[in-house]
This record gives sequence, structure tokens and C-alpha cells, in this order.
Amino acid sequence: MSHEVFTLDELARHLGRDRREIEKLATRGRVPGRKVGNTWQFHSAEITRWLEQEMRAYSSAELRNVEISQQSEDMCPELPVSSLLHPETVAVPLQARTKRSVLESLLEAAGGTWQIWSPSDILTAIQQREELMPTAYAGGVAIPHPRNPLPDAQGESIIAFGRTMTGIPFGAPHGGLTDLFFLVLCKDSKSHLQVLARLGRMLQLPEFGERLRDTEDSQTAYEIICETERQIAGQDGG
Repeated sequence: MSHEVFTLDELARHLGRDRREIEKLATRGRVPGRKVGNTWQFHSAEITRWLEQEMRAYSSAELRNVEISQQSEDMCPELPVSSLLHPETVAVPLQARTKRSVLESLLEAAGGTWQIWSPSDILTAIQQREELMPTAYAGGVAIPHPRNPLPDAQGESIIAFGRTMTGIPFGAPHGGLTDLFFLVLCKDSKSHLQVLARLGRMLQLPEFGERLRDTEDSQTAYEIICETERQIAGQDGG
């Protein structure tokens, strides 16, 4: 069921966390919400953006809990990234030298699936998200995506990956440069959060980024991503 507004109990179930913990965090202003009388209200879009930022500091176990709580019926639960990534949506090397050209090139790669119906609308939405808060992480990785799902601009959910030959400014902390890019275009917020959590776990494996930087072609990069996700799934017993 889709919610525009969560009650306290609904949010606790949505996040798979204890009600008392969520209430304490909300009271301290650490979860975006507002109290109307004696009732807490939490807007789903605000919760999604809050959780996106929180996950940057999560451990692998905490990210695993996000995967479980946000599991989408439209995705393969064991391999959410690999199921949305395709050989034709991987571009190594990615021929781009600016933030805009990275996004345009990733969208072009995603368009190889014929599921991108309005690339200009998606590009605008991604740029607006970047202006609000850059999606670049420390360590040379960025996960650009729209602020909200765009069901009228695309068909199925898609992930595209690209690696530029040199790092470029993409808004990373402390002015760091970025060369690994995962474009995430999901049809709904649960799928989006599930993918972000899985990518976060993969990126915590130290050899993952190194292997992607060492590869010279798209097919090998695709295989590395799929192999790494199978490794995560194996650890989970999937």
C-alpha cells in the first residue's frame, strides 16, 4: 500500500524498527515529522530523503535491514541491482568530462533498454536533485537519481553504470572527484531504497571499486557488478 503520510505505527512498520525508537528520534528532531495534537505525522517523500542520507553512514547490517524493510514485489529480492542492470546500460569508459555530460551519457546508456520515454524530463529531475543535495559519496562514487519516481517518464526500473577515465567534480565531500557513477531510475520509493541499500553494501567491499577502476570494457564491468552482488546474496543465504 502506498502512503502519502505515515502515522507513528505505520512508519515503524515501514522502516522495520521499534515504535519507541522512532518516537524518540522524532521528538529529538532526528526524523522529519510533525505532531498534530497528540498524533505524529510523517510525509513519505520526506522520510525517503531522510533515509537516503542516513544510509550513507549505515553499516552493512543496518543496510541489510533497510533491504528487508523496503523489499519491493517488483524486484528480485536476492539480486535487486543485477536484475535492473543490463549489459547495454553499462558504459566503460564513459565519455564525459562534466557533470551534465555524465548524466546525459548515463541516460543514453539507460535508453538502450527502450524504457526511457522522456529523457529530458528525467535529466531535469536528476539535475534538480543534484542542486538540492549532490549524490556523490566520498571515495569517488556517485548515485544520481531523481528526487521522486517518474512513472510517466519511464517504463521499467533501470540501473546504468559508467566509469570516466578521470575523476570529475560532482559535489563529493571535501571537493573530492568522482569517476564511478550508478544511475538509479526506479518506479517507486521502496525499490529505490532497496537498490540504494544494496549498492551501499557492495561499495563497502574494498575491492569492488578497485576492480571497477581496473577494468577497461563494459562487459567486464557488468560481470564484476553482478559477481559482487552474488557475493552479497551468498552472505545473506540467498
